[in-house]
Amino acid sequence: MLPERQSTGFAQFLHVMRRWSGLAAVLFALALFGLAGDPAEAQSGGTISDIQVVGTQRIDPQTVLSYLQLEAGQEFDPARMDTSLKNLFKTGLFADVTLRREGNALIVQVVENPIINRIAFEGNRKLDDEALQKEVSLRPRIVYTRTKVQNDVQRLLEIYRRSGRFAATVEPKVIQLPENRVDLAFEINEGPATGVRAINFIGNKVFSDGTLRETIQTVESAFWRFLGSNDTYDPDRLSFDRELLRRFYLAEGYADFRVVSAIAELTPDRKDFVITFTVEEGERYKFGKIDVVSEVKDVDVDTLRSLLTGQTGDWYNADQVETSVQALTDSLGSRGFAFVEVRPRVTRNRESLTIDISYDVREGPRVYVERIDVIGNVRTLDRVVRREITLDEGDAFSTAKIRRSRQRLDNLAFFSRVDINNKPGSKPDLTTIEVAVQEKSTGELSIGAGFSSTSGALGDISLRERNLLGKGQDLRLGLTIAQSQQQIDLSFTEPYFLDKELAAGFDVFSRRTDYSDESSFEQKEDGFGLRAGYNVQPRLRHTARYTLLQDQITDVPTTASAVIQAQAGTFTTSSIGNEFFYDALNRRFDPTNGYFLKYGIDVAGLGGTTRYLRNNAGAGVYIPIFGTSVIGSLRGEAGFIESLDSKVIRVTDRYFVGGDNLRGFDTAGVGPRDLLTEDSLGGNRYYSGTAELQFPLGLPDEIDLQGAVFGDFGDLWGNEDAFPGLSDSGSIRASVGVGISWRSPFGPIRVDLAKALVKEDFDKTQIFRFNFGTRF
Repeated sequence: MLPERQSTGFAQFLHVMRRWSGLAAVLFALALFGLAGDPAEAQSGGTISDIQVVGTQRIDPQTVLSYLQLEAGQEFDPARMDTSLKNLFKTGLFADVTLRREGNALIVQVVENPIINRIAFEGNRKLDDEALQKEVSLRPRIVYTRTKVQNDVQRLLEIYRRSGRFAATVEPKVIQLPENRVDLAFEINEGPATGVRAINFIGNKVFSDGTLRETIQTVESAFWRFLGSNDTYDPDRLSFDRELLRRFYLAEGYADFRVVSAIAELTPDRKDFVITFTVEEGERYKFGKIDVVSEVKDVDVDTLRSLLTGQTGDWYNADQVETSVQALTDSLGSRGFAFVEVRPRVTRNRESLTIDISYDVREGPRVYVERIDVIGNVRTLDRVVRREITLDEGDAFSTAKIRRSRQRLDNLAFFSRVDINNKPGSKPDLTTIEVAVQEKSTGELSIGAGFSSTSGALGDISLRERNLLGKGQDLRLGLTIAQSQQQIDLSFTEPYFLDKELAAGFDVFSRRTDYSDESSFEQKEDGFGLRAGYNVQPRLRHTARYTLLQDQITDVPTTASAVIQAQAGTFTTSSIGNEFFYDALNRRFDPTNGYFLKYGIDVAGLGGTTRYLRNNAGAGVYIPIFGTSVIGSLRGEAGFIESLDSKVIRVTDRYFVGGDNLRGFDTAGVGPRDLLTEDSLGGNRYYSGTAELQFPLGLPDEIDLQGAVFGDFGDLWGNEDAFPGLSDSGSIRASVGVGISWRSPFGPIRVDLAKALVKEDFDKTQIFRFNFGTRF
């Protein structure tokens, strides 16, 4: 007998052998029926006598045979059978394909993918069917495949994420129909909009969080922003915000600025995002040496120097550098130097905190624009995009003009994204420009409410479409209702009248204004105006206008001034006007640096009953002090009006001073007045000005509360109605005061306290002035 241990081992050996013998039998059976190992290998050997296609319904069997690597008369080749199988699957026409051998015949068994009968979207409310249909690749009457369906599902989810709905889900449902057809339904649960709960900035010391929030496009969610989409999280918009911050700081002189990170974190309740920008501001630089260097013959460098913006000692401004490059390129191009490049060479002096700029003029490659392709515009017409591109087919290619074109397209505010790329053309000296845009909503519903010391409680509502019918036209209808004024107006602007860079439009209006408290009358105005404007140069704009209106002085009590009673009635004014506005501000609203100049002249008398000549001028300068947290400003304006006939200037055409343009005094509280009735009669000449210092109050940046100290001065005089009891001193008035402004969630609020220091006895003063208004 074997020892016990050996007996046990032998028993285990027998058990294993039994298991392996069973497995061998199974493998043998599979091999026998051609189901184990490589199927093609099991079917190798012999000659194909016939190829039969089984299972086709719509597809011609010859189409199936055209994808095979085998023909009748050839041998059964495993490699060719494998390639044939792959070719048939790649067509996307079949849900399943098998190749098998029956005797010497090759059987091709196929299961066709169904044809889509109809595509439906269910559960979508924020995005309509038409918008979703444009995003999916599947269409009725094409072949259904699972891969295409999954790709369309991902595309729909991406569209919802771009609209700020990260909780959206899309579930495809297939409904089987006769004749191998299907209805495809995308069941959509849009979920709530994923908003932006907070926008934080880390590392900013010079500019407050409030200032930077105004710079970027994304805004924090609030209930009054239900009509917009900028308060929903969009990763593409976040990338654009990084670029906006960079542009802002470079324009303010911070050449070392960079955005370290821009992180969007989903809140624990998964309803909103918190966005945090980490920035490094760096030092602020000034312009050092500025010069033009040319490597091109016959280029007058001295003439080019006169085109440069920015001077040595000024704060560095990247926008001014770009403006200089554009001006030099345009000037050289107009003089016949089509293949000249202007490259700014920047030398940064970190010790002196200056930046030397050398504009190098050199020969560029001789490349022409072969073709300009515009893609991505669904609603906006091609010509609206093309007219903003400063290059045409056949022009010499210019990178400066490409940059300018991108800026012009961004300024339209029709597109959420603009990309311009150049690609090789059909020849080495040709290039194709591809302009890719992504459209955004251009319709606006604006609802406003507020209160001011001048107009009392007020509210307004307006409907506006900035890209009417995709033609780039601007149409607006507005209604304003206040305690002392009611107005309805309709305006239309064609930005490229007669296909020229001429913005032309018209305005139709009807106004009712109550001047009972100031001058004991009410005014009704109905009329229309025509206008046209164009840029004389990048910063100088000229606007011409024609106005025809009928105004009426009504509701004049018997206790009113004799001057007012004599002017009661209806009059017609037909006038033409011109205005020149030079804008050198760093931004149009709430500027912190730069200056502006304006001058306007109006002539009435081309028909109608009123004849006068009116001149108005104004200027302002803004200077940052102690960085950019404290802003000093000086603003002023003046005007005079003269009669072109022997008639007296009507009270509705005269100037009034006090209130908003001279704080410390009541509305129309300064100037000629009937001392008996205390009615303000207006004047033919005036001037006013203000010097103001605005500064933060040291509260958290999120509150965005600013303080101000100011001094106002001005005067109003000149009245032809000479009679006993008329006051018309012509002496200067002055006031000083303090103010607080707050960009509240409900709109800007301004409170001023002013004290009139220099005044006349008959002037009406006002210490407290309050303005609150918002537009949703």
